Amino acid sequence: MSATPRTPPTQAPDAPRSIRPLLGDGTIHFAGVGGAGMCALAEAVVRAGGRVTGCDLNPGAGVRALERLGVRIQRGHDPSHLEGVTAVIASAALPADHPELQAARERGLPVLKRAEALGGWVNAGTLAAVAGTHGKTTTTAMLTSVLVAAGRNPTGFVGGEVPAWRSHLRPGSDELFVVEADEYDRSFLHLRPSVTVVTNLEADHLDIYGDLDGVREGFRSYLDGVRAEGTIWVCADDPGASALLPYAGARGRSYGFSAGSQLRGIDPVIEGVRSRVRVIEEGRDRGELELRVAGRHNLLNALGAAGAARSLGVEWEAIRAGLLEFGGVRRRFQLLGELGGIRVIDDYAHHPTEVEAALAAARAAYPGTRLVAVFQPHLFSRTRDFHREFASAFRASDVLWVTGIYPAREAPIEGIAAALVADSARKAGVGDVRHHEALDDLPEAVAADLRAGDLCLTLGAGSIERVGPRIVALLGGDDA
Repeated sequence: MSATPRTPPTQAPDAPRSIRPLLGDGTIHFAGVGGAGMCALAEAVVRAGGRVTGCDLNPGAGVRALERLGVRIQRGHDPSHLEGVTAVIASAALPADHPELQAARERGLPVLKRAEALGGWVNAGTLAAVAGTHGKTTTTAMLTSVLVAAGRNPTGFVGGEVPAWRSHLRPGSDELFVVEADEYDRSFLHLRPSVTVVTNLEADHLDIYGDLDGVREGFRSYLDGVRAEGTIWVCADDPGASALLPYAGARGRSYGFSAGSQLRGIDPVIEGVRSRVRVIEEGRDRGELELRVAGRHNLLNALGAAGAARSLGVEWEAIRAGLLEFGGVRRRFQLLGELGGIRVIDDYAHHPTEVEAALAAARAAYPGTRLVAVFQPHLFSRTRDFHREFASAFRASDVLWVTGIYPAREAPIEGIAAALVADSARKAGVGDVRHHEALDDLPEAVAADLRAGDLCLTLGAGSIERVGPRIVALLGGDDA
């Protein structure tokens, strides 16, 4: 399970350039603004008084907050978008020979990757960052909610839309930032956190890292960037994350359900879409944390957020209040509708471990239901590298629909298609597997097969997000 990395391993880069001095010079253009991290940073720039334009091949829902602020978003990419622009922020998904980036360099404009611009924006303040293969978005949003409850007024940058914010950004002060530390393209190496959480560490983004050893090296390099007086929280329940604890040295702390965790959860209870856990901190009983989101994995996320909050001096009363206030993140086990006894839930899961966690949450929240999973593989490379692991994860489903691969930034790979996942699932013992390549009429096919008592769970990081709302509409609800 390896691939040739697109970029060689690197040490932590020099301090990133700040775009703040550019705010008064003209317009900052965001190329690929529809990306989760891009739209949050663009909104921060606007709210700081900067002028912003943006473009994307498929802007999507993420740009709605920008449009509400009056930002002009153009569809597609063209050098003409650079008229009047004084700097360009580029999504990590854009190739170096992208026409807008080439034109910007030819004109002598500063061109920064999103990760560098974000680092320059947040490193001047106190920074809490959440890294990990899975769970980053939810844990980041949870920690932001806790700090809001504590009266700390953080600015939160999250890789998913938080309904309570109507955005990927929670605007706050320039003194305290909470950031999702993305490992893709080694973006997190531009961050200098005072506190960090590592939720887990597994093989992913092998187009960047090559293999699991490359991923481990990347995370160790990230920890090298944590400030000398900082704190590193790692999940003791995850073998990959816990293996970082010796590397963290005196700065390391552990959380989880495992015995010996410095912040330990015991007696977890899951009741439908609510859950709670009792917390033991260094041997002291701190009472229960209650959540309005489902799944054992979210209790772990809450423990990580609580640990980081404690390192920032937050008391338990505020931690409990902030976690109870947290209402979830869009596309993270999001209930879209319940009609005729059929529930439709949408989830961003696009890695086998995430799929497994989502299915486990569904089984725990709604025991005894027929679980109908609708999956869109994300990336040809990830499908190639993990089709057997996906198949194993889907054994928890009663019915599995597999639709065509969402390519995102990638070109097709010969021999790699959605049928590979479907075939592997059949071999793994998934009883009812349906391969439906076309996404356009997939909602109709799925809706026609659903019956009262079913739980329909749509899964994936791409255009599958359109399927759940359409199924709800076909069942007689409002098309979200």
